[in-house]
Amino acid sequence: MDTREFADLERREWADADVARSYANAFAKASDMVVPHLVAAVDTGPGRTVLDLCCGHGNVAAGLVATGADVTGLDFSAAMLDLARANVPDARFVEGDAMTLPFAGAQFDAVTIGFGMPHLPDPPAALHEARRVLKPGGRIAFSVWCGPEVDTALGYVFDAIATHGDPSIVLPPGPGANDYADPDTAYPALDAAGFTAFSCETVPARWDVTDPGAPYDFFLEGTARGGALLRPQPDAQARAIRAAVVARVRANHGDGPRWNVPIPAVVTSARAI
Repeated sequence: MDTREFADLERREWADADVARSYANAFAKASDMVVPHLVAAVDTGPGRTVLDLCCGHGNVAAGLVATGADVTGLDFSAAMLDLARANVPDARFVEGDAMTLPFAGAQFDAVTIGFGMPHLPDPPAALHEARRVLKPGGRIAFSVWCGPEVDTALGYVFDAIATHGDPSIVLPPGPGANDYADPDTAYPALDAAGFTAFSCETVPARWDVTDPGAPYDFFLEGTARGGALLRPQPDAQARAIRAAVVARVRANHGDGPRWNVPIPAVVTSARAI
């Protein structure tokens, strides 16, 4: 599969400072709930060196720093790194490619990847690089949003796009957004990269909102993949998509005035051989 167009889309969307800020300010209220589980999965603390790949605005790095760890964050988005440096001054942040890391081998005690796997054109390459820079026995943990087979805002939005969106607006070929939430995909990739002792945990993350259309807004304004499908929609289709999300939230979670909208995630962890 040629993923060059997908890689270009990811870099273009996350280079937009408005998209980065919207993710950090709104969408990340759900990903923040997953941070303690990622941190616990790598069993870190004072004196431990941790690499936070696809670090975004630094929410995972902040959780790692709070344990006393020596934290380095890496991301391809300069806009996200600007936010991370402001948010987590006690960590180091570098711009780089998770699939070609600028670090020596066996350098870190742990690696975290907070929701970065679906944004990588070649996730197995990133796992191999993570193993290369980990010391033997080091821990890796990554998080991925659950797919639409469960009750999730992700399903509400992407189902609405499929039903009401302009069919000419499509994503370029790339990894599935939820592939690595599935142990049948994640565990063999970890095994091939040199890891063992696999485990996974489902985290019931959610958004607490006062507008049942908020999940649409969060994907529109603060994501790459969802935003690339939603931002070009003609007005009529955009209104229909948002209305369908509102109807789904109300049907599943009542008439408000507040809604706890689920967007669960899977945290997968393993140990370097």
